[in-house]
Amino acid sequence: MPRSPLIAPSLLSADFARLAEEAQRVADADWLHFDVMDAHFVPNLTFGLPVMQAVQAVSPVPLDCHLMIEGPERWAPGYAEAGARNVTVHAEACTGDPRAVARDLRAAGSLAGLALKPSTPLEEYLDVLPAFDTLLVMTVEPGFGGQRFIAETLPKVRRARELVDTGHLTLLVEVDGGINADTIEQAAAAGADVFVAGSAVYGADDPARAIAGLRAQAAAARQR
Repeated sequence: MPRSPLIAPSLLSADFARLAEEAQRVADADWLHFDVMDAHFVPNLTFGLPVMQAVQAVSPVPLDCHLMIEGPERWAPGYAEAGARNVTVHAEACTGDPRAVARDLRAAGSLAGLALKPSTPLEEYLDVLPAFDTLLVMTVEPGFGGQRFIAETLPKVRRARELVDTGHLTLLVEVDGGINADTIEQAAAAGADVFVAGSAVYGADDPARAIAGLRAQAAAARQR
């Protein structure tokens, strides 16, 4: 596990009219989570590559791009080429072998992530996960921010943590959805490394303090 939990504020909860300033407000974070939705794979439409490139140019922290889109094989490498630290595609959206996307992402210079919806079993993808650097366990249904944390997804986090700790996988376990001061300890205790938090950070009066508090909560929970 990393020495410290990684906190990734979600730009989905930011003021879209002030994205450059909003990126600067979370300079104490580890990653900046950038949700790409196409209104096809999920019923919502957000950012695309041009906005990502603009944010990348001003962000004080690396971008963590989460692609909730159809045809990720075609579009994902562009985000890596634009400088994202991590680019995650959904297992459910891949039309071919997800390992091919992972190879393309790594070749383009980013980490490669695989995301699973709450109902998608981890076991179905155990054979492809060695090709990936991050596993994103969705703790809400993808598509909208501000949803309730689904605790029933935590067994997937625990199983992934077990596989990492026993050497069967080498990746970061990331959780996304409903992560806040009330839920981060559950996710951390289950074994998550990276925590995507939207309104818990951007809705706070002091985002830096919120980030520090979440990081401290997660670190304490992992030590128990």
